[in-house]
Amino acid sequence: MDRDAILKALASPVRREMLAWLKEPDRHFSAEMHPLEMGICAGQFERCGLSQSTVSSHLSALVASGLVTQKRVGQWAFYQRNEPVIAAFRAALDDL
Repeated sequence: MDRDAILKALASPVRREMLAWLKEPDRHFSAEMHPLEMGICAGQFERCGLSQSTVSSHLSALVASGLVTQKRVGQWAFYQRNEPVIAAFRAALDDL
């Protein structure tokens, strides 16, 4: 776990909002055509009003930090929160 990468990822309000949406996918992505167990398709994040390239950049930062996992299925990329990494990060903060 790279705490600096996680802190950098969390510095962006947009990325924090994306993480919050992923915490409750059934609430925030009810229109998702694929089973939520697969994760959330990248295109669903464009709801935040940002361009596809900006959304992709934010998702890449979340994946690089380890807070989110990415799974490719054909042409689509699906994203989910990485709860073990989030829990480890929270525990590390408690230890400080």
